[in-house]
Amino acid sequence: MRAAPTILHLDMDAFYASAEQAAKPSLRGKPVVVGGLGPRGVVATASYEARRFGVHSAMPTAQARRLAPNAAYLVPRFTLYRTVSDQVMGLLGQLSPLVEPLSLDEAFVDLEAGGTADDTASARAVGEQLRDAIRAVTGLTGSVGLAGSKMLAKIASEEAKPDGLMVIEPGTERALLAPKSVRILPGVGPATGDHLRRAGMTTVDDLATAGEAELVRLLGKAHGVALHRMALGHDNRPVVAERDAKSVSVEDTFDTDLHDRVRVRTEVERLADRCVRRLRAAERSGRTVVLKVRRYDFSTLTRSETLRGPTDDPTVVREAAARLLEGVDTTGGVRLLGVGVTGLADYTQEDLFAQAAGERAAPGEPAGEQPGAGDHEDEPERASERESAEQLAARRWPAGHDVRHAEYGHGWVQGSGVGRVTVRFEEPGTPPGRVRTFRIDDPALRPADPLPLVSDPADYSSWPASLPKSRSGPGSSGGESRP
Repeated sequence: MRAAPTILHLDMDAFYASAEQAAKPSLRGKPVVVGGLGPRGVVATASYEARRFGVHSAMPTAQARRLAPNAAYLVPRFTLYRTVSDQVMGLLGQLSPLVEPLSLDEAFVDLEAGGTADDTASARAVGEQLRDAIRAVTGLTGSVGLAGSKMLAKIASEEAKPDGLMVIEPGTERALLAPKSVRILPGVGPATGDHLRRAGMTTVDDLATAGEAELVRLLGKAHGVALHRMALGHDNRPVVAERDAKSVSVEDTFDTDLHDRVRVRTEVERLADRCVRRLRAAERSGRTVVLKVRRYDFSTLTRSETLRGPTDDPTVVREAAARLLEGVDTTGGVRLLGVGVTGLADYTQEDLFAQAAGERAAPGEPAGEQPGAGDHEDEPERASERESAEQLAARRWPAGHDVRHAEYGHGWVQGSGVGRVTVRFEEPGTPPGRVRTFRIDDPALRPADPLPLVSDPADYSSWPASLPKSRSGPGSSGGESRP
């Protein structure tokens, strides 16, 4: 534990949904739900307006629709979210060399290691200025927690939500934690929480009072000892700089089980291409290809194949995934497919390219590029033989995604069906726009890249030395502060 609250935890507020509201003027102040929209879809993020109806993350989308039937339901746009996340992480990286991202919208920062804070006043000033910087650069809000440990900083940011800041002074941890539910502590999920409740422990104070020996008896040595220390407010975990990803993967859950073996293979090839695009975007390669198949009865199978060396060649990954699929029985139906690459490296093994070409070459032909090799532009046409027009429209025009019309400009998809796609034409900096409907094959309409949420973001290249003054000084924060 530190003597000053110099560990900062940032958590962006309802990140995906807030980004969508910032991008779509007509949705500001209205309930927005981002996630899978099919019968098996799950909520990724709900705006605060949607949360008032009881909608929350990890809830089935079908249940969310019953609770908030008038909300806007959108398919995630990870290209936009990653862009905004990179902007935020860039700001954090200028505060300290020790930044530990937990997800696209959440990270720990060791302010002491960056020399930007060494006491309560300086930590609070940095936290306030960080919130200003995030708003100026991204147009979004984030909540900040400051404490002497990672556990307490995360608890503080949660208490400060939305758009607030909370400081937990070292020495006040025990009093702060005592009345709170045991679920507030890291590692206490529903099962552990229920186990503790049956033992008569519902608050953090109950855990501290029970003692280490009793918690070890209930939960085992490792978990029991760690939980008792956390109940006393002790957490010595350091902030660890970003680690390299161990794998890159993508997966899709299908609205209805896939039974057609050719369609299953087509989906595996499509996922392999998506996986390689992510791999290349990270400037990495990988040696082991992994296939994940969840069948109709929820049984999940994984198969893997290790190549001779790392690759980022889409053909090599597609062919490896297809070979793995051959060893999986899918006759009963498939509800989920995934393709991943592990054993990541910063280079590629060039002879794998020749290996793939050689395997495709017919006997007697020289190993080299074959006509059409790696060309999957006809996948939608092949898939269309097995998919309905509505399924194809939903795939081509996902709700919430960006489009551009030759005459009307930039807009986003409100929905599609019955051979039509409905588009609202507006941009982040415009008033709410008009809605128009087109045929799904209208040649003037095409998918587009997301627009920046802030057209002219403030320059924080010299942050934190030239930061603007804090909004209202040490005494106010939009959240609360522990003395």
